[in-house]
Amino acid sequence: MTDGLITRIKDDIVLYGALAANVGIAVAKFVAAGITGSSSMLTEGVHSLVDSGNQVLLLYGQSRAKRAADTAHPFGYGRELYFWAFVVAILIFAVGAGVSIYEGYRHIIAPEPLSDPLINYVVLGVSALLEGTSWTIAVREFARAKGDLGWWQAVHQSKDPAGFIVLFEDSAALAGLMIAALGVWASHAFGDPRIDGAASIAIGLILALVAVLLARESKGLLIGERADPAIIASIREIVQAHPAILAVNHVRTIHTAPDSIFAAISADFDDSVTMGEGEAIIEVLETRLRDAVPTLASIYIRPENSAAAATAAASQSAPHP
Repeated sequence: MTDGLITRIKDDIVLYGALAANVGIAVAKFVAAGITGSSSMLTEGVHSLVDSGNQVLLLYGQSRAKRAADTAHPFGYGRELYFWAFVVAILIFAVGAGVSIYEGYRHIIAPEPLSDPLINYVVLGVSALLEGTSWTIAVREFARAKGDLGWWQAVHQSKDPAGFIVLFEDSAALAGLMIAALGVWASHAFGDPRIDGAASIAIGLILALVAVLLARESKGLLIGERADPAIIASIREIVQAHPAILAVNHVRTIHTAPDSIFAAISADFDDSVTMGEGEAIIEVLETRLRDAVPTLASIYIRPENSAAAATAAASQSAPHP
């Protein structure tokens, strides 16, 4: 994987493609649900509407995250994208999954009379084509970004939620379309409209699972995650290579945005180094680090005796009463 880390991919392409597909699909599904009374079609319409809102929120989050740093937020607003990603996960769970399961239950206890399913099949076919196009774009961009990592490992290590959220949403949408088609077919094949309601509940359960997975990944980013281990190792190696550095005590990093990293480095300088020489060495190290890792937006290098650093680390890790 490039630089050992998934950062920003072509999110605008992915998000705008998904938004265009979902808006058109939502309208078609609601029309079909209104004509046929299908529970699974109504559920799919809500699903596409929620997905459309999610893409708008992610685009809004990206726009807000690009604001320049100021005195109130000296590290910038990049992590605001993580907040909106978490909101998206909550919406999928509360609105998408909640409405789907409720509609399914309502149509099981009070089923709608069966009607000609042809319009449902047409809408589902067109929806599958549009969702498949959006899914293909998301998969292609994410595959390009993940490099040699496995898919799940890449999702877990990704610091840019927009890419994997659309990937999860589109995958859930395609699964929902298959379930909806099976529900419509089975309800007519067996003459039981309650099957359509059961399909709606199944779609809701898939959305709930996706929402939980997205919430877990977004929560980690929102709290603050370290940079990729390969980047940390590179930072340590560059600092350690300077002849005036006796040891690197620790390298602590955090993502302040998908493509922005803050690094705090504790290093044991040779005792013969004067304060003026130390300042010059730090400037040299910062230049080398930024050349090697362009995503390092902020670097703090602290001269610290190794013994003192070890004592401080032990004190921080000790349990407090």
